[in-house]
Amino acid sequence: MKIYEDDDFFIESEKSEIPWLKIFTKIEYKELSELPKPLRLKLFELYDIVELEMLFYFKPHKINMASFANILPRVHLHVMARYQNDSYFPNPMWGEKQREAKLELPEFELFYAKLQKTLEGFNS
Repeated sequence: MKIYEDDDFFIESEKSEIPWLKIFTKIEYKELSELPKPLRLKLFELYDIVELEMLFYFKPHKINMASFANILPRVHLHVMARYQNDSYFPNPMWGEKQREAKLELPEFELFYAKLQKTLEGFNS
């Protein structure tokens, strides 16, 4: 599900038991160093907004950031709200499952709407 889009980036949700968003560049840069500096700065400004909103709304134990881009060789950041009792913690979400989680989290759709509202003024 697309959460946000502007001329340079878009943000999508990843279907998961945890809050997990991905921030993509629209132009398919392979490496972070290929982005012009203003775009790198904008990417991390977007990341900051997403992280802070996740921290405030979901109150996770930790926020994880990942950027492998081996399968999809395009600059993108994963932003994941992690909990000590999620299925994979302390492993990465791509790691070995540790348990069956029974997380009771606030509504994801309300978070997406709140984030969209926060991001409306981002490019103004």
